[in-house]
Amino acid sequence: MNADEHRPAGSARRAASRTRAVRWALGMGVGLMCAIGLVLLFLLTQATNNRALYERNFTWLLGVNVLVALVLFTVLVWGAVRLGVRLKRGRFGSRLLVKLAGIFGLVGVVPGLLIYVVSYQFVSRSIESWFDVRVEGALSAGVSLARVTLDTIAGDLASKTRTASSQLAQVPDAAAGLVLERMRDQLGATDLVLWSASGQPLASAGQSRFSLNPERPGIQQFRNARQQRATFQIEGLDDITDPQAVDNARVRALVVVQSPGVGLLAEPRFLQATLPLPQALVANAIAVQEANREYQERALARGGLRRMYIGTLTLALFLAVFGAVLLAVLLGHQIARPLLVLADGVREVAAGNLAPKAALQSRDELGGLTRSFALMTQQLADARAAALQSMGALDDARGRLQTILDNLTAGVIVLDAQGVIRSSNPGATRILRAPLAAYEGRALADVPGLADFAAAVQRQFDTFQLDRDQHSLDHWQHPFELHGAGGGVAAQGTSLVARGAELPDDARLLVFDDISEIVSAQRAQAWGEVARRLAHEIKNPLTPIQLSAERLALKLDGKLPEAEQAVLTKSVKTIVDQVDAMKRLVNEFRDYARLPAAELHPLDLNALVTDVLQLYGAENATVPVEAELDPQCPSIAGDAQQLRQVVHNLLQNAQDATQQAAEQGGKPLRPVRIATRWSGSSQRVRLTVSDCGQGFPAHILQRAFEPYVTTKPRGTGLGLAVVKKIADEHGARIDLANRIENGVVMGAQVSLSFAPGLAVAH
Repeated sequence: MNADEHRPAGSARRAASRTRAVRWALGMGVGLMCAIGLVLLFLLTQATNNRALYERNFTWLLGVNVLVALVLFTVLVWGAVRLGVRLKRGRFGSRLLVKLAGIFGLVGVVPGLLIYVVSYQFVSRSIESWFDVRVEGALSAGVSLARVTLDTIAGDLASKTRTASSQLAQVPDAAAGLVLERMRDQLGATDLVLWSASGQPLASAGQSRFSLNPERPGIQQFRNARQQRATFQIEGLDDITDPQAVDNARVRALVVVQSPGVGLLAEPRFLQATLPLPQALVANAIAVQEANREYQERALARGGLRRMYIGTLTLALFLAVFGAVLLAVLLGHQIARPLLVLADGVREVAAGNLAPKAALQSRDELGGLTRSFALMTQQLADARAAALQSMGALDDARGRLQTILDNLTAGVIVLDAQGVIRSSNPGATRILRAPLAAYEGRALADVPGLADFAAAVQRQFDTFQLDRDQHSLDHWQHPFELHGAGGGVAAQGTSLVARGAELPDDARLLVFDDISEIVSAQRAQAWGEVARRLAHEIKNPLTPIQLSAERLALKLDGKLPEAEQAVLTKSVKTIVDQVDAMKRLVNEFRDYARLPAAELHPLDLNALVTDVLQLYGAENATVPVEAELDPQCPSIAGDAQQLRQVVHNLLQNAQDATQQAAEQGGKPLRPVRIATRWSGSSQRVRLTVSDCGQGFPAHILQRAFEPYVTTKPRGTGLGLAVVKKIADEHGARIDLANRIENGVVMGAQVSLSFAPGLAVAH
């Protein structure tokens, strides 16, 4: 199996791994959320029993529990939507999953709802029983008692401070410090400060002695002390939540110091005493006050407390129900998962997807079934891969075969039993000069000009089928002669040798080669041999015959009567003339057979044609010759003597054909035309001679360059044969065709195409 076939398998394995990872992550996430929900629910129940923990953490615990419930609800909704989509699409196992989820959901929801109803009634009735009028009255009485006790202690300190302030009545400000120290010991105060009427400290004892700016009483306190002669203030009981409140609780008393002097300018002085309160009394007072405050808060918030407990209970129910339903879906999916895997695999295999299928690793029967199915699918994939590989090799072989066929010089055509073209190669189009590719799916006989050829091929196949079984033949071979339609420049005959064989599926193979050049060469070689034999066998007797006739005329001259003398003279003249004609014929054959090899040199073709045309002027030629020479023609590599003979032969043939057409067909005597042209695209120099004769018949076009093939009554047919031989010596291409205008043959045209040679040396 190659790399391309491994890619789908690797992709399937990666997809299965990603699916397992997603399922594992989803299961872990759901389990983690359930665990977090249970822990948070436990902490929430603990917070309701611990006031401090309740006040600090209840809000965020409730929020996190709600968030967990929403996450579970979202996962549950997502699973329900997916299950609904699967059920709507009719996927296998969807109904089973719905049934399992419903069963597990009922098992978890019904008991939970029953417990929720009972718990709701219990919580709702129990909270009302927590609050009683007698408890509330007792807490209020305790708070009042503590306040009265503290006020009594503070009032007693203020009274004692007022009594003790009389000791400062006669003491000046400078000596007041010693008196204050003595008074502090008497009163058991922690701090004594003597203030002026303007609020300036005059003297102090205790902690205030070490303070540059003792804490000064307020203006209202000075005003109250002046009006009431004494005032007090309890401090340190405002922040009851502070553990140091017991140590910081104290009483500050502010009294007016009596002055014995009488005068408008005498300013009163004030004595401030600070006395700590008993710690036990302060602690009890704070406890009673805190209990009363908490009781009042809970009494006022009993509705919220009821909602809190009921909300906690409801949230616990939601968590339990969501967890149960989600667990039901997961467990149901685990039970139905092997069946779903098999169903998906069967559907993919039916659709042609043989990628590796998921296999469960569980040890139960369903897991083993999935593994067996995955193994079977892998074996099918391997078989298909082997088939695809074989098909690929077959396609490669077909491509190589097509490449070979496209580059064959031979023509190849595949036909059916009715002769309809199934396929062909470019060689067949080139040899038959017909657009065979455009006629695929049509009969070979429908191709223009190939009806006779198609009929002959069909006959050969019919004969082959009759003889094949009898003679154990595997192919047939037969030569064909195709004649051009005579309607174009390329209308020439073609000699073919074709081979035919039977193919599978009732097809037929036709292979053929163009042997026109080979046949022409063989005929030229044969005519050369004939020419040599004629020159040897015929020329030798001609001279004695001519001499004997002349001697006979000389001996009998004047010895016969006039009538016999005339017969003798005429007979001798006839013998001599025919012998001369035979000598000329033999000389032409000798020249054709002994044509020397060309000696190629740089040659200006235009100059050569101009030189030859001097012999075909109006005073010498019965048929005029027109020239059209391209000045851009470069020099060619050629033999001037042989090419001069080529031009002579072509012009003489053209003049003879034009004159013959004028005498026999009544055509007007039009000039012969000779032209040269340089083709930049093909890089060739083209020499063309055109006449206005009657053209060539189709059977002559095919063999026009063979010796003794001619349309002239007295011609030898060696002119074009010599031209063809010289053209081959120069490596030039020669073409012969009829000129067609409006469907009428207007004459013939011979063209020679030369490759450019070296520059002409001056």
